[in-house]
Amino acid sequence: MRPRGYAARELDRDATLFSEEDSVSHMSKVAVSFTHIIKSGEPAVSVLVSRLLLGESFPMPVYLSLLPIIGGCALSAATELNFNLTGLMGAMVSNIAFVFRNIFSKKGMKGKSVGGMNYYACLSMLSLLILTPFAIAVEGPQLWAIGWHKALSQIGPNFIWWVVAQSVFYHLYNQVSYMSLNEISPLTFSIGNTMKRISVIVASIIIFNTPLQPITALGAAIAISGTFLYSQGVRNPPYTGTDSRVRV
Repeated sequence: MRPRGYAARELDRDATLFSEEDSVSHMSKVAVSFTHIIKSGEPAVSVLVSRLLLGESFPMPVYLSLLPIIGGCALSAATELNFNLTGLMGAMVSNIAFVFRNIFSKKGMKGKSVGGMNYYACLSMLSLLILTPFAIAVEGPQLWAIGWHKALSQIGPNFIWWVVAQSVFYHLYNQVSYMSLNEISPLTFSIGNTMKRISVIVASIIIFNTPLQPITALGAAIAISGTFLYSQGVRNPPYTGTDSRVRV
């Protein structure tokens, strides 16, 4: 007999694999800004999935606050809009997979002694075991060597440091994500992910010396305002005469 919670962990692992793969693959097809426009809809997907699969309902102010959050982030990224159907589908699949990952991760950690950090460590090891045979079969050492030498010839020795830095920071990002998910709901986590996109846009403007467009600043202000409204809706849900509030 399979242990209790086995199915949730299996679905969580699969959702993690799909979300990580799609989040990387679709960026090769479209502009970064277009990716963030599509992925800014993650909170809406989270609400829909939570409602349909888990039967959770949220106060009306929470639903309304999603509009400026999603719209503001999309507006901030719209200055470099570049449509591509493949990229659009990849970003949407990533959106859905990330939401399922968050929900099943939360269910998998609920009532367990395993914290977010250890839970992520287990998922990482399972993902490594699953993906390694596919990576060897599809690419193999020969293609890895060709790609490595080509990158070194085009970028130079700094390529090694970029790979190391990206690996470390991406691992820390996912580790902190699971530690946060251990304390908050999937919807709140999706809101944080959406606000993270504003930070990415602002950071790219600073690092790459991109001129700040008025529409970008306006979108960021709208999204931040929506986040404030969301926090107020969560903190002060309307009283309905019962104590059946959900944790958001």
